[in-house]
Amino acid sequence: MNILLVSDDNDFAYKLKEKLVFLRKDDIITVADYKEDLPEADVVLIHDNNADTLNLIEKLRVDESLCIILVANSYDNVILSAADVGVDDFILENAPDFEFVIRIINNMKYRGAKLFANRNFKLLSDEFAGLYRHEFCKPLIDDYKSGTFVALTPCDKVSFSVKNISDAIKSALRTDDIAFLGAGANFYIFLPDTDFNGAVTVFNKINSDIQIKAGFTDISCEDYEKRALNALAEASDGGYAFAEIIEDTLDEWLSDAQKGNYKLFRKIFNKKLERVIAPVFYRLQKSYEERLFETEIEQFTNSEQCAFNLKNKNGESSLRIIYPGFAKIMIYITHEGLDSPENREISLQLDKITQKELIGIVERFIEEFKETECYQ
Repeated sequence: MNILLVSDDNDFAYKLKEKLVFLRKDDIITVADYKEDLPEADVVLIHDNNADTLNLIEKLRVDESLCIILVANSYDNVILSAADVGVDDFILENAPDFEFVIRIINNMKYRGAKLFANRNFKLLSDEFAGLYRHEFCKPLIDDYKSGTFVALTPCDKVSFSVKNISDAIKSALRTDDIAFLGAGANFYIFLPDTDFNGAVTVFNKINSDIQIKAGFTDISCEDYEKRALNALAEASDGGYAFAEIIEDTLDEWLSDAQKGNYKLFRKIFNKKLERVIAPVFYRLQKSYEERLFETEIEQFTNSEQCAFNLKNKNGESSLRIIYPGFAKIMIYITHEGLDSPENREISLQLDKITQKELIGIVERFIEEFKETECYQ
């Protein structure tokens, strides 16, 4: 490993060599000042004792494989500025010996992982678009257990290039998200461990750069790509649609073995419940939030309950879904200020409830809310 220290302080350079005695014997440490032509290196330590520190970092950052560490005099704004221009890490010049060694080793590990990932990406990706090729879509997603799959395309009358859309997609994604280049003008995104709310946030970021439309589905079904494309066909320009609901009952998801262990059964059931009810609640929220005048719609799903709340200045109505045991779920509907049949409990057997049934119950709840004094 070649380590380069850039500093105008010869005394500091000598002390730094002493700090790095625990590196391997074949590691080479070279010292240069800001005025010299810099030799090639794997790691560059830049001592912040020159006005050109930030300019040098920015110049060196052209090489993405290079590991750049700022050796700072103190905790000040230069550290944040260095991060903005591409420094990988920083360390204070008076840090103990072991911290210098640990920082360099950890950054070299990171550099190795980045080079490995970049090499794999080049093998699997379209060189022009900078996205994974479509044939690697399923193999890359198969290792994941949950997430949202998105099919998107530019709107009909939008002038676009593959590179423009690719850049917009990449700028909206996190490091563990995966984007694919499909056939024609189709693009695909997989967002691991991300629900529909998170997927819509990504959609909005991309849509702010170039107008698109999209179809969403989760990866619980093997034909998630086909389902996302079907949803995409239903989406309007600048909008999105969700894949059609699959009419499985909750009971069909749970094996007899799981039912024998309540703790395990409850844990698995909660996960399934989030996958069924959360999408239903989210779709209904988006469908009604512009149709209910001056009314706030809140929905959430956690390990204790699923809730769909309607609230305005006159009052509040709530629908809560709670799971008390193996056989059924309970739905509690409450309209604030009312003591009438509208306030009620609904008990549903697991083998009877479907997403279609849930949608019907929530939509009836919304109609009841519209008839109460809260909405008058």
